[in-house]
Amino acid sequence: MMPADTRGYGSGLYDAPEGLNETTRNIIQVWRDEEEYAFVKKQCMHCVDPACVSACMLQALQKNEKTGVVTWAEDRCVGCRYCQVACPFGVPQFEFASLNPKIVKCEFCEHRFAEGKGPACVEVCPREAVIFGQRDDLLNVARRRLLDHPDNYEGKIYGEHDLGGTQVLYLSPVPFANLGFRFESEEAVPQAQQTVQEAVYRGFIAPVALYAALGVVMIRNRRAAAQEPEDDDPVRDRKGRKNRRER
Repeated sequence: MMPADTRGYGSGLYDAPEGLNETTRNIIQVWRDEEEYAFVKKQCMHCVDPACVSACMLQALQKNEKTGVVTWAEDRCVGCRYCQVACPFGVPQFEFASLNPKIVKCEFCEHRFAEGKGPACVEVCPREAVIFGQRDDLLNVARRRLLDHPDNYEGKIYGEHDLGGTQVLYLSPVPFANLGFRFESEEAVPQAQQTVQEAVYRGFIAPVALYAALGVVMIRNRRAAAQEPEDDDPVRDRKGRKNRRER
């Protein structure tokens, strides 16, 4: 269990954080305007093709092939925080104040699976606003809800295709942009990264161009040095040739 975030106003009382942080693995946020409001639960999206897993050079973040859960391994992490930069949802959080910092993120309460249980947030939700199951089954539930109650939701299942697909899926009564989901691409982040890298390094064009530019700079510097007049002052430093003798 994570400790309560009591850093609010220095009072020592519980104060709900504004977003995910090193003591908050999931959070319920609210969006309001003059006429309506909506709640949204934020946590790790457990992407089909996770950017954090792709970015981790030592495989401290891995995706379980059986459950699909993205987990973090303390014994492999070197604290580079590349996962924080790579994640398009801003999920991984780093314990900056700790002497032995960890990456903090939702792991779907994977430790409960062996007991035949799902995530704790699903177990305690009194209205079944959060449900748990196989991704295909959840997609079928979401599609059925859209068909049965089209006026209650935006006509979209967020996470079905967005950024290559996520295993946390959303239905919303308001535009997803209002809830902070501003990623419209259907291409997974690792695929986009690889496309850019392949374009840059295809045929070693970029490295060759870089070395050519460095070569031009070196040649120019050597010519400039050769054209400089020699110093006629007989005084030389110790690295130079000879010093003027005192008489």
